[in-house]
Amino acid sequence: MPPYDPSTFPPFAVTVDLVVLTVRRHALCALVVRRGESPFQGRWALPGGFVRADEDLGAAAARELVEETGLCAQDPVAPAIGNGAHLEQLATYGDPGRDPRMRVVSVAHLALAPDLPAPRAGGDAHSARWSLVDDLLGLEGSFVHDDEGRAPLAFDHARILADGVERARSKIEYSSLATAFCPPEFTVGELRRVYEAVWGVVLDPRNFHRKVTGTPGFLVPTGGTTTRQGGRPAQLFRAGAATVLNPPMLRPEA
Repeated sequence: MPPYDPSTFPPFAVTVDLVVLTVRRHALCALVVRRGESPFQGRWALPGGFVRADEDLGAAAARELVEETGLCAQDPVAPAIGNGAHLEQLATYGDPGRDPRMRVVSVAHLALAPDLPAPRAGGDAHSARWSLVDDLLGLEGSFVHDDEGRAPLAFDHARILADGVERARSKIEYSSLATAFCPPEFTVGELRRVYEAVWGVVLDPRNFHRKVTGTPGFLVPTGGTTTRQGGRPAQLFRAGAATVLNPPMLRPEA
């Protein structure tokens, strides 16, 4: 085997970018951070950063999630934790001109979590905030600043965000992933509002209740009730063991 000379290949870096989604006040929101360093200093972007030489991609994504937002990636086989987030690999983005510093390949990840308080900024982020997905995507990837007009998201993050939102929208059709937006115990009404927020539709409460409670392994009654939504006590459920829904929860046609 001939000797390998790495200098014969152009150098490039690998990053991870995070599409972090949650449902706040019955609306789908994404996490954006204001960049504190060049390039695109002062612009809003998805959280993320460079992969270190001694870590794999999943570990890098989990580290960036903690450093830039204060959230922890949830181990699917471990008990639920208060600030846990579902984390999965989304897609790879490698356009040669996507980063003005050098050739950078980004492996994007999708993170889903229940209603969360204001995140904290860290790493090279100056500040962090939740923003309505409809606002971010409705302006073709632009973000409306409070007092600075509008500017596009940094890098190719508008495309990455759109891909992450569509992954979430399609995946809750055939998997139990919608429960990742819910607390450990939740009502059918709270789960319905997750579907409505992610899909951007209004669902019939009775039909929805019949579908989710009739899907084997989707929901498990906890035996408790709650009045936190007002009105009569509502039955509490937790996520069941099913990961694939049969039959699926199909999106209503637009």
